[in-house]
This record gives sequence, C-alpha cells and structure tokens, in this order.
Amino acid sequence: MIANAFRLALVALLLTPAAALAQAPQEPPKSTEAPKPPVPPLVEPALSDDAAFARNIAVIRADLSTADALVKERDWVDARPHVNFPREEIYGAIRADLKTYKVPAFDGVLRELAHAVAARNVKLYERASKKVQTALVAADFSLQARQKDWPRFTLQVAAAVLSDAADEYDDAVANGRVVRSVGYQSARGLVFGTDRMIDAVAKDAAARSPDNFKQLRGNLMRLKQTFASAAAPREAPAAVETLRTLIVQTAALMRGIP
Repeated sequence: MIANAFRLALVALLLTPAAALAQAPQEPPKSTEAPKPPVPPLVEPALSDDAAFARNIAVIRADLSTADALVKERDWVDARPHVNFPREEIYGAIRADLKTYKVPAFDGVLRELAHAVAARNVKLYERASKKVQTALVAADFSLQARQKDWPRFTLQVAAAVLSDAADEYDDAVANGRVVRSVGYQSARGLVFGTDRMIDAVAKDAAARSPDNFKQLRGNLMRLKQTFASAAAPREAPAAVETLRTLIVQTAALMRGIP
C-alpha cells in the first residue's frame, strides 16, 4: 500500500508542468520612487449661524467679482456661469435668513444680472450689478452690528471661504491641465475675495499677531500670483497638492490670529 502510494505520488510529480512548480510566491519589486507626502486635509471647524451666512455672502461676492472681471474683457460666455451660480446654488440657502439679517430680497436683481450677461448688454449689467452690491453691503452692515469682534469674525469667515478654493481648483485640473475653466475662475474669485476681506481688517490683524500676519500676507501673494490670469490657462499654474497645502496653511494662519 505504501509503495503504491509512493509510486502514484512520483508519477503525479513527473506529470506536473514545470511552470506550475515555478509559481512560488514572490515579493513585489520595491519602488525606487520617493513616496509622495500626504496632502493635509481641510479640517473645517463648525461655523456659527452668522459665520455661515457671511460665508455665503462672501461666495456670492466672489463669483460676481469673477463675472465682473470677465465682463470687462467682454468674455460673456465665461461670465455667464458666475452670474447664474449665486441665484441657482446659494440664494435658496440664504432666502429664509434675509429677514433675520435685514437684507432686502435680491433674487430679482440676480435674474436681471443674468439676463444682462445673456444679452451681452453692458448698461443693463452695470445697473443690475449696483443693485446686487447694495443688498450685499446691507448684509455686511447687519453682520458687523451683531459681532463683538469684527476683525476676528472676518478672519474666521475668510478662512472658510479660502478653503472652498482648494476644492474648486481640484475640480478644474486633471493631468496637469485646466480642463474646467469655470472651476479655475471660481477658485480665483475666492482667492481674491479672501484677500479683500483680509485687507479690510489688516491693521487690526497685524497688530494682534505681526509674525502670523506677515506670513499670511506672503501666502496670499503667492496664491494671487498663481491665479494672475482671469482667463483659465491651458496648463495648470500649480499642482493640486501644492495649492491645497498652501491654502490649508494660509487658512490655519487666519484662524491662529487671536
């Protein structure tokens, strides 16, 4: 019995293909490339109701500022999504809060603005734009009256607004190229809008934390240089990971000013 079993095993071994015997588990080849550093996450602290409303107002202002820059260049096609976005995506979220913040309804003038861009009518555009800005200024005054520390509040809102730019840019870029111009332009508007918010409280913020503010200013300058062109370039002006890292650091500097 044992001899027969041995002979059967030997025959089976001889009949087994050599390729099957060679399939021993092997370790995968080690990569010679240096590992990429992890992209820091955008950790968004919870916003108060006032800060959330202010953030939405700032995003509306950023998109309309982008549209304004494009209208000045008579780029009506690219301007169109930026005048539509505030009405289609944001206004509905703040409609119920307008009474609380004593802001007159302005959905009608947002429609006028969108119509002016669609019609490529500069006079209508300028008229509607002034009406929208009046509503946004009313929101600013109301918010400011509710805050005990307006500079600190502005820094927190600016950090939240800037963080949105990283996501917009990420959505705009693929394989080192700008594949979605509206995303690039939205990111640009948010960066420049944030810079204007910081300008408004610059004196107070610099006095509170000179070193932080100096670095903050330098970072914002780098971000503005990245988005120097209002028109979307073909080649991405910065790697997605690089830009996100810079935005995370800049937002942290804003939040770090007491």
